[in-house]
Amino acid sequence: MNYDVPMASLCDEQVIKKSRFITHIQRVKNKEEAKAFIEAIKKQYPDARHHCWAYIAGHPTATTDIGFSDDGEPSGTAGKPILNVLQHKHVGEIALVVVRYFGGIKLGAGGLVRAYSSSASLAMDKLEVITLVESKTFVVTFDYNLETNIKHLFETHNIVIQQKNYTTRISLSIDVPTTDIESLNTQLINISHGQVSLI
Repeated sequence: MNYDVPMASLCDEQVIKKSRFITHIQRVKNKEEAKAFIEAIKKQYPDARHHCWAYIAGHPTATTDIGFSDDGEPSGTAGKPILNVLQHKHVGEIALVVVRYFGGIKLGAGGLVRAYSSSASLAMDKLEVITLVESKTFVVTFDYNLETNIKHLFETHNIVIQQKNYTTRISLSIDVPTTDIESLNTQLINISHGQVSLI
């Protein structure tokens, strides 16, 4: 299933009742990258009162690749609200840290939930994303006389050839979006008169 991921890192800031909320977003491909990013932000703001965070280190609906922390804020007022924003936006491979510099005015539990949610939402609204298309890799082998037709077929489907191997026959390694496999396979069989298929 296709899903969006962050195109680039992003930093955003808002001030609520004298407290500064600085939001950092970065793409992370796994839990290790998410944790490394969170640690890097903590080092960047060592004097901040809180570094609250959430991440989805895979597919947006993956429940095994998520994590969140209130980092000293009252339980449930920071990490979970940030994670809720991420899940609502359906973006995967993402880590979001909200750094808080306390301004001397207590916000209360409801105020904290709103502050962390809005900090995450404002940053997510500015975030540029790209769509990851789920694909499968195939190796297609065929005779030289079919090369022109097959390469043309791949071009019309925007298929990227990853590897080429020219020996007694031609072997091409290709990545095919899962949504295109069936139609591409049918066309391959047709233009090669049944000699070539993906499966």
